Amino acid sequence: TDPEILERRYPVAVKSFSLRAGSGGPGRWRGGDGVIRELEFLRPLTVSILSERRCTDVPGLLGGERGARGRNLLVKLDQSRRGTKTISLGGKATVEVAAGDCLRIESPGGGGYGAVEGGEVVARQAAAGDAATVAWMFERHRQASQGDTGKGGFKTGSVREFERKQVEA
Repeated sequence: TDPEILERRYPVAVKSFSLRAGSGGPGRWRGGDGVIRELEFLRPLTVSILSERRCTDVPGLLGGERGARGRNLLVKLDQSRRGTKTISLGGKATVEVAAGDCLRIESPGGGGYGAVEGGEVVARQAAAGDAATVAWMFERHRQASQGDTGKGGFKTGSVREFERKQVEA
């Protein structure tokens, strides 16, 4: 849900909404990163959360490694000590919150795909921010969206094309 919609419909302030860097599992192709959402409650509420992958992580495929587990953390204001107390809520919970309490939702990362080469993650991964690889992927996506096809009937920009580019590099 967009932050503006959440803030308009509910008595919350979205303090942060960002990628959870490094949460995707290593592999020849790194798993996708999860996201982090931090919500501050503006008045007392009963809050429920229903989420998955908080106790088990996301497995990788064909030698890829697991992605990071998700977490739901409630940061409660401790009026007596003038500090905060962090409580892990697990995947499913209903809690009473006070104004000023915050809920931090960290979604899980995806599992990696393919075995790493020589014990290291392939250096030329788009997830690592390699500009040449990212530019190549965008160009293939542009060609695919215009109907260009590659060998064997696969559209350019497919996983097979990306794999071929990694081997050539």
